[in-house]
Amino acid sequence: MGAYLRATVVDATTDPGRRGRHHWGVADGELIRVLVVDDHRMVREGLRSYLGLVDDIVMVGDASDGRAALDWLARAKAQGALPDVVLMDLLMEPMGGIEATAAIRQRYPGVEVVAVTSFVEEDKVHAALEAGAAGYLLKDAEADEVAAAVRAARRGEVHLDPAVARQLTASLRRGPSADPKALLTPRERDILVLVAQGQANKEIAGELVISERTARTHVSNILAKLGLSSRTQAALWAVREGLAAPPG
Repeated sequence: MGAYLRATVVDATTDPGRRGRHHWGVADGELIRVLVVDDHRMVREGLRSYLGLVDDIVMVGDASDGRAALDWLARAKAQGALPDVVLMDLLMEPMGGIEATAAIRQRYPGVEVVAVTSFVEEDKVHAALEAGAAGYLLKDAEADEVAAAVRAARRGEVHLDPAVARQLTASLRRGPSADPKALLTPRERDILVLVAQGQANKEIAGELVISERTARTHVSNILAKLGLSSRTQAALWAVREGLAAPPG
């Protein structure tokens, strides 16, 4: 479940000097408020346990998917209690982390988002950063790195997992693809056309004789490869690139 869920952190009761120290660029006594979004309860509870030991960070809530996170944030805004940072899993249903990140950054520009996932996939890294994420962590990150990413986001800085940073560096050395359409498989192109026609995942699955889950996965891959954050953006992109006819 990731290094930050293992009992490798020092309990504050065994290190009295931990409490009351604020050397992280945050005003003395000011806590960084964090919302955790993940579809696995064990992950959410693990982070709650760990963050409870950190002197300058407090977990103020949790949500099981992107839609639930947006609902939580709407209630928090009404109460004048928005968090500073959201730790956002990327692979969730019904709303994934990339779409939720874009929505959060649009609706609540003062709230930073750190993407958290199990895999280093270049397209998802780009998609998360394009959506406005202020960091990208892997779920096997050490506990101290989770805290460092939260603090960096609060300061308006970007924190990347070392493996992610290496991959991005390699990508920059390779240079950009000349034609974004070349990133898509034939099946993904077919699905993109159906998305542009306004078809939902269930309708796409029926037309292509695949499972709804497979259709959903293809759509997520399309968004990630093209650096887009919503089906609407994908539809507009398909029309602009000549893959689909304009709605009429």
